Amino acid sequence: MNTHTQEMRNTLYELQAKGMREDIKRMIEQKQKASLAIALSITNDKSLVELIKQKKIPSDYYSNLILMFQKETLYQNVWIQIVDKDTISLYRSWSPLKGDTLVDERDNLQNITSKKSVIYTINAGKFDLSLKSIVPIFDHDTLIGSLGVITHFNSISKDLKESDIDSVVLLKKEYKKNLIYPFTKMFLDDYYIANLDAPKELRDYLKDHGIEHYLNNSYKIENGYIIVSYELKNTHAKTLGYYIMSKKISDLPNLDLKYFNFKMIAFFVLFGLILLFIFSTTLLLKNRNQKKYYKNILDSSNNIVVINNGIKMLYVNNAFFRYFPTYKSLEEFKKDYECICDLFAKENGYLQAKVGDDYWVTYVINTPDKVHKAKIIFLGNTYFFTVTAALISKEENHYSIVLSDITKEENYQKELFNLSIKDTLTGINNRHFFDQKFQEEFSRAVRYKQPLSLIMLDIDFFKRVNDEHGHDVGDTVLIEYTKLISKILRKTDFFCRTGGEEFIIILPLVALAEAQKLAEKLRYEVEAAKKVVPITMSFGIAQYQKNDTIPLLLKRVDDALYKAKENGRNCVVIS
Repeated sequence: MNTHTQEMRNTLYELQAKGMREDIKRMIEQKQKASLAIALSITNDKSLVELIKQKKIPSDYYSNLILMFQKETLYQNVWIQIVDKDTISLYRSWSPLKGDTLVDERDNLQNITSKKSVIYTINAGKFDLSLKSIVPIFDHDTLIGSLGVITHFNSISKDLKESDIDSVVLLKKEYKKNLIYPFTKMFLDDYYIANLDAPKELRDYLKDHGIEHYLNNSYKIENGYIIVSYELKNTHAKTLGYYIMSKKISDLPNLDLKYFNFKMIAFFVLFGLILLFIFSTTLLLKNRNQKKYYKNILDSSNNIVVINNGIKMLYVNNAFFRYFPTYKSLEEFKKDYECICDLFAKENGYLQAKVGDDYWVTYVINTPDKVHKAKIIFLGNTYFFTVTAALISKEENHYSIVLSDITKEENYQKELFNLSIKDTLTGINNRHFFDQKFQEEFSRAVRYKQPLSLIMLDIDFFKRVNDEHGHDVGDTVLIEYTKLISKILRKTDFFCRTGGEEFIIILPLVALAEAQKLAEKLRYEVEAAKKVVPITMSFGIAQYQKNDTIPLLLKRVDDALYKAKENGRNCVVIS
């Protein structure tokens, strides 16, 4: 092998190692942010404040929620931890242990207090090296503790395995002393192994060849494998451990020199395979003798590749027909659609055939710093793509467009978002959603001088229901009566649970008189329903007035509900 070819191979290895490290960084950040959404959703539970103040959180408090995560999401092993303001453990979902001081939480709480914001980090604790998202819990404006959602590296290592990458997650040996109850009970010399599915073959290889040899945040080519390490750091940029990944050299892309030249150019211009397609496509259009070779490269991609002249589609690769299986050729497709953009869903946040005065391809090229997404619905299936484009022939005005499928990621993010804004018991909107939506509607009412009303309601003597019938019946009452009220409200109304038995309805474009009629109807229907056990509700109403602030409007509607309680309950009071 000549020196030039070996240099090319070394560069390819460097690119592969860099790509593996970038992938693991992205996967960790994605899981941390998703965990943060879960934590934000959980902390909307108002009763949690009292439980923390009393230091009496039931050991099974989040059992059903965790089971729901296991059943409905990709999170099969979520841990929830609560500490007070002095970092004394009040609750662990995975262990009965509590009352101990968590030294590793002190810096986190200090950051939360000083910045008044949530954080996510990598954490080395008593049980594991894990991913942790932490949300502060306040009683009014006083910090009383924090809630952490802890997730693990197992799902990440499983995703890597789908790309033929084996991995071992290691905690630095200097933190071994912190591990009082090691979760996996697996060690490599003095390094704790944090992923349960770490392959024995890779563990044995690292041990036999000296683990220290692989902890330099670099890569090595050994025994037919590329072995890449990635440092795992906390919010203070302190290295807590390492993610070691191993992939067979034979599973890497073809090392043919011409092929590699294309890939190297592509990587440095558009971070991956995109310009490989573009470069190959340029030669495809100009050099008919190599047409078959470059067509095979394009067809081997899992992403949709489209060549057009700014308006008309000239070429699509095989992946195109996996999404549009009723067509066998581009000519057939063009009988029904002039452009793939004809199938773009007309929704905010997604790419359209025209953006302002620009054609979509021109817009994508002119705004390379933006992330462009397209939504396509075909034969009842909904797909989401990121879209990139580049000019590949100025003389012929040819463009290469790559649509990368992100449907799985988009659907999962939507699922997590819904968890963050929905009340876990009743399924209606929660306090977090109310705070955001009310801010939007209040700003709109002020800006356009439109009416906006609020109805605040709660169940009369709900404590009596729980005391006499038990909390399970109380939960059923909340579920059934929120269903009843939801059926009466318009689609444009926003029904939110803001506390245990407390609810609020945002009524955009609704004046006081109409809000009063609705409240009276709800009061009557609730009293008449007698679902589960007979109950009544009290209602307070307020409409936005000139010079109102958000706190003032909320106080007025709260005062109205208080007067309804004073007036004997089961009535409607207007502010």
